[in-house]
Amino acid sequence: MNLHITKSKNSESFYICKSYVKANGCTTSTIVRKLGTLDKLLLEHGPTRDDVISWAKNEVKIETDIYKNEQKIKSVQITFQADRQLDYDRQKFFRGGYLFLQSIYYGLQLNKVCRKIKLKYKFQYDINAILSDLIYARVLEPTSKRSSFKLASEFLEKPSYELHDVYRALDILGNECDLIQSELYKNSNFLMNRNDQVLYYDCSNYYFEIEQEAGDKRYGKSKEHRPNPIIQMGLFMDGEGIPLAFSMFPGNANEQTSLKPLEKKILSEFGCQKFIYCCDAGLASEDIRHFNHMGERSFIVTQSIKKLPSEDKVWALDLRGFKRISDNKPVDITRIPEDDQGLYYKDEPYTTKRLHQRLIITYSPKYALYQKTIRARQMERAEQLLNSGKAKRNRKNPNDPARFIGTIAVTKEGEAAETHSYLDTEKIAAEAQYDGLYAVCTDLLDDDISQILKISEGRWQIEECFRIMKTDFSARPVYLQGENRIKAHFLICFLALLFYRILEKKLDYKYTCKTILEALKAMNFAEIQEQGFMPLYKREKITDALHNVCGFRTDYQFITKSQMRTIQKESKGKS
Repeated sequence: MNLHITKSKNSESFYICKSYVKANGCTTSTIVRKLGTLDKLLLEHGPTRDDVISWAKNEVKIETDIYKNEQKIKSVQITFQADRQLDYDRQKFFRGGYLFLQSIYYGLQLNKVCRKIKLKYKFQYDINAILSDLIYARVLEPTSKRSSFKLASEFLEKPSYELHDVYRALDILGNECDLIQSELYKNSNFLMNRNDQVLYYDCSNYYFEIEQEAGDKRYGKSKEHRPNPIIQMGLFMDGEGIPLAFSMFPGNANEQTSLKPLEKKILSEFGCQKFIYCCDAGLASEDIRHFNHMGERSFIVTQSIKKLPSEDKVWALDLRGFKRISDNKPVDITRIPEDDQGLYYKDEPYTTKRLHQRLIITYSPKYALYQKTIRARQMERAEQLLNSGKAKRNRKNPNDPARFIGTIAVTKEGEAAETHSYLDTEKIAAEAQYDGLYAVCTDLLDDDISQILKISEGRWQIEECFRIMKTDFSARPVYLQGENRIKAHFLICFLALLFYRILEKKLDYKYTCKTILEALKAMNFAEIQEQGFMPLYKREKITDALHNVCGFRTDYQFITKSQMRTIQKESKGKS
């Protein structure tokens, strides 16, 4: 502890401060107690300035002794009365897993973003507390906004707002969604190194528990095959699987039209100018490829072999000309055993009306065996449908076994006849020729093949992002109705996903999503006789790892209230 004196034009102030070393090795200090201004202190501890300084130094010594005594505490003795009943309405259970998310929240400086928003709108409620609590609740126990408010009352730090403030804040958060995303990206670069050299893009949709269309909630092709109106989300993710930006668009809109507005926003507001755009075939139209060929941007996209021009399709299906990726040596893939774990490729220039591209065809024996096994099971089910007489035609699912069932309704002489169903071996053979083959298109004409394919393979992470958002964070169904509130709901889900991904990266990707979330949910505390808190969770390797990466510890047998306040400050980057 030390005495800190500040001077301004009209006054001189005295503070007790404590120095500490931050996680990055830099030394800083924090105010422990404000003693007051010189004018006021002279009245009580004067008559001279030296007298005030002498008194202030003594106060520093007292505060230092208190702090040292607290640090020396080795044991705590608490007495319980067997004949004393519990106090009415006295909360004993507290959730502490949010502290680890709080370290990320303040590391991303979202509190400063909320301060900007509050200054803009000049409302009275604490939007910083509302946003942070909604994010923590979405990770720890995703539920309605009303239930999230109730959940926040179980945190070690109580809500400083009312329920009606939450719904008012949703309108503001939805309105400032773009600002929050752009500020968040810029601030994230102070917390970690972002790999924005590769950006992945994909879309998904979310259903509403309503029957009639309204606003952007429109009938479309639902991922869950539900008949409800849906709204669609476009999501950009960086090269390490960490979300970058998102946008919402109507449920009946073509998802390809969603890309350009969001990407233009990233170019202008985020400052990302040079990156490789990566997506699946559904978001890789000629127009999208041309858009990402401009400036310093490039693209690596999946290409449907079936949709290639006839000459290129014949070349792609030809099993000659493949090379082994590991050593670039020619290989006859027709002689490779089914259990081979290698990957083989061939490439050629691929020119369309607007672009000169590179078409890469890969072959994986492992993938070929997988497709062959799946198709064999589907053929068995198709035969069962034939034998049972339940074969249905015109099924829309491309993986339905009924696709292998053909029908004929004429004789060899061309006369009318009864409809006859049969196993279509020609269609089976036509599908079999694609086994193990995969196509990628890029405008990186001279780059290393293995690096291009490695980037393309990273698309699985964006699919995982949508899975986590929908299942672990319960982003759907959506019950909110106002457009801004709906946008705020998805902003909170997006931020929850971002926090989880950052925490996953800090933990060096050693733990699964289930393991991390279960650990956070289990980190609860019991208040003991108003003296402090006792952890209720089991100490494990993951709890040690969480404490290490977040810079504070809660895994003591007993934590005094003073120590808990210090932990709360440390989770906010303070001390």
